[in-house]
Amino acid sequence: MKKILLLLVLSVFLFCSVYPVSAGAESYTLSMLPRFFPKKIKSMIDPLAEYLSQKTGLSIKAVLTKDFAEYEKSIKNSSIDIGYENPLVYVKVSQVHEVSAMAIKGAGGNRFRGIIIARPDSGIETIKDLKHKTIMIVGKTSAAGFLSQKISLADNGLDPDTDCIIEVAPGNKQENVIIAVSIGDVDAGFIRESAFNVADKYIRPGSIAVVTTCAWLPNWAFSMNRTLPDRVKIKITNALLQLNTKNQVLKAMGLDGFQKTGDSSYDIMRSLLND
Repeated sequence: MKKILLLLVLSVFLFCSVYPVSAGAESYTLSMLPRFFPKKIKSMIDPLAEYLSQKTGLSIKAVLTKDFAEYEKSIKNSSIDIGYENPLVYVKVSQVHEVSAMAIKGAGGNRFRGIIIARPDSGIETIKDLKHKTIMIVGKTSAAGFLSQKISLADNGLDPDTDCIIEVAPGNKQENVIIAVSIGDVDAGFIRESAFNVADKYIRPGSIAVVTTCAWLPNWAFSMNRTLPDRVKIKITNALLQLNTKNQVLKAMGLDGFQKTGDSSYDIMRSLLND
């Protein structure tokens, strides 16, 4: 694990960005579950904060949290007014936040999944080869960096918590999982399918390979604090739904768009959480 400590320095501080709006505008905070390093997360949500500020006349301030635990805590103590989080974390904070839109991306549309990665020479070719192996996950609350894979392992008669040796990625970062697999610190890793190439500049080409894709889950939730005025929620939701695939805001987030949705879209996650 010492080999990736330098990269972890990037994950321990907070960035903030404020965009000019009319004097006296109502101010709200926007954040995203930090599954990547801070620099990448900042590049993803800064354009969204600027767009929402300009479109709604509100002052939307982008803030970053250092890890999943801090993000969840900030949602629950109302430090984050507007959030963008995976379905499992949304369910955990849904007493404070309510989803207004669901992310749309690629062939999966309104759903996404995790993958299992290993080195090409690891001898790991199927899910069943993971028994007694050391696996790095993004985090226990990571939908595509743990839960999707856990479902697929269960379908193959394995429980990662008892049949494998689990390590959590420093800072809950997808990049750290990929790096750890690439350099041989662990036997395999659980990451989101779309994150396969996010650490390419840190690893040797060809040093990781996909073992298998895993279970589909409902896509990420765009949520707002339930106490926000309805007029504010409507303004923000309408602005979000007006984004089209050619917009630079969506390109920065790696999305094709958002669709309006409600809390019940995530009931499947509640049932999994309560198992």
